[in-house]
Amino acid sequence: MKSDDGRLMLFAPNVHTGGGLVLLKSLLAAWPAGRPLRAWLDARARHDLTLPGGAEVTWVEASPLSRARAQWDSARSARAQDRLLCFHGLPPVWDSPARVEVFLQNRNYLGEVDLSTFSPRTRLRLRLEQWMLRRGRERVHGYWVQTPSMAAALRRWWGPVQGRAPAVKVLPFLPLQPEAPADGAAGTAPPVLDYLYVADGEAHKNHRRLIEAWRLLAAEGLRPSLGLTLGAKDQALRDWIDAEAQAHGLQIRQLGVLPHAELLGWYGRCRALVFPSLSESFGLPLIEARQAGCPVLAGELDFVRDVCEPAQTFDPLSAVSIARAVRRFEGCAQAPLEPAGAAAFLAALMAEPQ
Repeated sequence: MKSDDGRLMLFAPNVHTGGGLVLLKSLLAAWPAGRPLRAWLDARARHDLTLPGGAEVTWVEASPLSRARAQWDSARSARAQDRLLCFHGLPPVWDSPARVEVFLQNRNYLGEVDLSTFSPRTRLRLRLEQWMLRRGRERVHGYWVQTPSMAAALRRWWGPVQGRAPAVKVLPFLPLQPEAPADGAAGTAPPVLDYLYVADGEAHKNHRRLIEAWRLLAAEGLRPSLGLTLGAKDQALRDWIDAEAQAHGLQIRQLGVLPHAELLGWYGRCRALVFPSLSESFGLPLIEARQAGCPVLAGELDFVRDVCEPAQTFDPLSAVSIARAVRRFEGCAQAPLEPAGAAAFLAALMAEPQ
């Protein structure tokens, strides 16, 4: 590679957990041999990432000052022939001479998700990030997304074309060597759980409505087991779920935040993935479950159909609908109402005591 070749500069502060970290690890694992890497990465992910040889990395702390310094450093060190990949989903704060590409994997940035149910702190952060996305969009030369529905949402957010509209490219990717078992491998051993939900505790993940559905099932005599992957940062939600489980006799198992390889094993140890999330840019657990041969129960939403064919679907805004989808999967669907004739209604009315 010639010394004047353009570099690919990777900017990924705040990518340190969940699907974003899985994809970042995949990206670094696939880094071409001999290509220089100049990166700004989240310090909290330092022990989870394997870097290519010769990588020049600035570890960014979880503080406004450290992130501002990283922004300034990336703008100052970029050249016109470089390509800056903003893997954290936001455009640069300052103008960059490089070609700016934004990998957008957070649908909350686009303003299509109701933030009223989020905590005040999270709501404030998302409002700021939404503002940053809009304020910096003129600096962006292209966007990369992982599903057609995310591309459509991004184009709606951009609005009618006025002047230069950047390209929006759809190219989903996963780890080069998936750790998940091959299709159909699930179910070779007795399941440990009936259902698994892989998600953190952000409001749009819809845990409270899922637990409400489990209460409805328990009231009907069904008590399937459910595994959750909530971590310490979601302790208040975990405590509420544990209290509900105790009060209503629900079989809820708190698995905690799992290493990715261990998490993949759980798809083969449950009967189905239940996924009531209201909004996803990709929905990595849906793909992982599909690869593991694990059936999926999910909302009848575009982002779900982008990546999998669910065994059952439901309205994620309705606990009743979620519960009915579980009943259908269990083979005990509720029969629909059979309307009576008007004469039967009048007879029942007249039979009521005075």
